Amino acid sequence: MEMEVLEVKESYSLQKQVIVKIRNLINLKNLEPGDKLPSERILCERFEVSRGSLRGAIQELELYGLLKPIPQSGTIIADIGIVALNGMIDDILRLQDPDFKSLVETRILLELKTVRLAALRRTDDDLKAMRDALDAYTEKVNNNQDAMEEDLLFHLAIAKASNNASINNFMLIITPQIIVNFSKHHVCDSGMAKRGIDEHRKIYEAIEQQDPKLAKQTMKDHFKALYQYCYNV
Repeated sequence: MEMEVLEVKESYSLQKQVIVKIRNLINLKNLEPGDKLPSERILCERFEVSRGSLRGAIQELELYGLLKPIPQSGTIIADIGIVALNGMIDDILRLQDPDFKSLVETRILLELKTVRLAALRRTDDDLKAMRDALDAYTEKVNNNQDAMEEDLLFHLAIAKASNNASINNFMLIITPQIIVNFSKHHVCDSGMAKRGIDEHRKIYEAIEQQDPKLAKQTMKDHFKALYQYCYNV
């Protein structure tokens, strides 16, 4: 059966444009569940996109269960029929790109759950990753440098420590958009970065002590400014 080739609309975000190209490739090559996608290098050259744009699209399709990463092997088509796969991609393409406030709200709801899981499941390696991110954040703030990326790397380390692949993938999807828009929307006041050092330390200590209740409360305290931004409280 000949499958439809979708038009790559200019109105689509770059990530959605790449998703269309992945769908078209699957249909044109008659790929089936269990078949492997070409390598990232080949796909980047074929689609004429950066590796970051490609990975964002693949991660979104993984999040919805349409693609499946195989460690040290690549990415395969999930065990779902092609008709269903095409229908689900249609639905994904119809979804509106989230505005910044929606991203921040999602981050708050997600991380309050994530930090509890991290407190219960963290390993010594997870703690080291958090400490390294916290040290890098502290150094930049004390040198009066922008530490937004280091801040979010600390939170990504917490997401990884939750040992929940879906949460970790979702954080990786929304984090770049938050980095781009955070300063633009003036969410932080001038003293927030300095306060963040102590707030991050308290979050880290709660996770280290494996106290999920305290970890959730310290994260909630840390998000005070974000609550005010989203809910005007």
